Amino acid sequence: MPVIAIPPCSKLPDYEASIRRSGGQPRVLDRASDRPADLVRAVDGLLLAGGGDVQPALYGEAAHPTFSAAEAGRDEYEIELVRLAFDARLPVFAICRGVQLLNVARGGTLIQDIASQLPGSLEHKLEVPPHQPFELAHEVWVDKGSCVATLLGGRLRDADSFAVNSRHHQAAKTLGEGLVVAATAPDGIIEAVEDHAYPFCIGVQWHPENFWRTGEFRELFEGFIKAATR
Repeated sequence: MPVIAIPPCSKLPDYEASIRRSGGQPRVLDRASDRPADLVRAVDGLLLAGGGDVQPALYGEAAHPTFSAAEAGRDEYEIELVRLAFDARLPVFAICRGVQLLNVARGGTLIQDIASQLPGSLEHKLEVPPHQPFELAHEVWVDKGSCVATLLGGRLRDADSFAVNSRHHQAAKTLGEGLVVAATAPDGIIEAVEDHAYPFCIGVQWHPENFWRTGEFRELFEGFIKAATR
C-alpha cells in the first residue's frame, strides 16, 4: 500500500479518507520533526492540500488587501517538499491552495484576488455545502489531451466540461516551469495544471476530496495512488 505524505492543514479528514478509499495510506506530516529530505525517501507520493494564501513575496509581489496567510512556516516547508519530490520523481497531487503552492514552487505567479483583480469573472468562492455544490457551482472546460481528461473520461463522455465545487479566491497566473493548463473555467481562470515530464503531477483548483463518500472525482485519487504504487 503506497504511503502518501500530506503536510498538515486545518481540514485533513476528507483528504485522508480520499487516499484510503483509493488504496493508499495517508501519512500526516509534522513540520517540527519530519525533515523533507528524509521524507521523500520514506513515502511514495505527495498530496498538497488546501488552506491559506501563499506569501506573495515568494513570487515577487506585495500582498493584496485580501491576503490571508497560511500557518506560519507552511509555505517554506511545502515548497521544499515540492522541490525534493520533483528531484525524486515522486507523484504529486495538488488541490486548491496546493495548485497555487505548486505553481509558485516552480517559479510561477498568482492572481491574488480574482473578484477584485478580474472584474466580471465568475464567482469562485461559493458558500454551499462542500459535497453538494453542483446546482450552484461553475463548469470547467477540460483539454481533451490532458491527463485530467483521461482520468475523468467517464464524467466527460461526449462533452468537454463538467461542474465542480469551488472555494478559492486566488489562482495561477503565470505558470511555473513545466506546468501546462489542463482545464479552465469559462472566464479563463486556470482550474487544473499538469506536468507531463513526471510520473504523475496534477493540480486541480476545486475540491475532489469532499466527494470521498460518493466518488464523483475518485478517479483523480485512484490515478495518483496507481502512480505512487509504481
